[in-house]
Amino acid sequence: MSRRTAVVAIAVLAVVPASAPTPESPILPSQARHLWPDGGVVVRGARSVVVGHHAAPGELRDLARRADAAGRRVAEVLGGPVRPLIVVPGTAAEAAALARVGSVDGLAAVADRGRVIVVPEVFARLNSTGKDVVLAHELTHVTAGTDGLPIWLYEGFADYVGYRDSGLPVRIAAAELAVEVRAGRIPGELPGPAAFAADGRDPLRLARAYQEAWLACRFIADRFGEGTLVRLYREARANGVDQALAALGLSAATLTARWRDYVRDQLA
Repeated sequence: MSRRTAVVAIAVLAVVPASAPTPESPILPSQARHLWPDGGVVVRGARSVVVGHHAAPGELRDLARRADAAGRRVAEVLGGPVRPLIVVPGTAAEAAALARVGSVDGLAAVADRGRVIVVPEVFARLNSTGKDVVLAHELTHVTAGTDGLPIWLYEGFADYVGYRDSGLPVRIAAAELAVEVRAGRIPGELPGPAAFAADGRDPLRLARAYQEAWLACRFIADRFGEGTLVRLYREARANGVDQALAALGLSAATLTARWRDYVRDQLA
């Protein structure tokens, strides 16, 4: 899940019912029929389905267009087709209930059981690029899976896909980390779970954790090729990250050393 509020932030064949369908209505996708007893509004894109609760149809149409584009981006990396299911609750509290978590504070969206749940209050504050990056990031989690992987790899890989065609320069996308690097503070290790935990003592640490993870995956793609990054991800899920790295002639220590040099080169 993406904990950034991010300042970075197709012709669509949309069907918007004139009135909100009931849960039994055939227009509701089967995965979403149970969400709201009073029904929801459904918009269909070229490959995506967006289900909203008290959301404006125009907002859902825009989201369907973005979901189609994000799905194509994910499919270009992982293979496809990708058929996004996007759920738009009415509030952050409703999003947390759907995702079965205690809180979604600071989240723009959550990957959850084959769907992406948008947190409306936060997602609405993102700029256009930020919305596209977040959707592609979360769809990558849905499509590629995260089980058995270190957090730097699955969050970094999702950001690699999210930023892949965004056009954002590295120093803009990794602005918080760039400040540290220019001050001579190069990260010493790949970010672990503690770095991705919210910490009021250092509110920018979370942003840097994502940026560090992204640049680790971007380094692998730059050095060995995007296809190798994808194979490493899949091998790591199947057999563990150490074995996947060994196939590239890397250990965790050598990857960390080369990644630190890459971060310095990209951001100094």
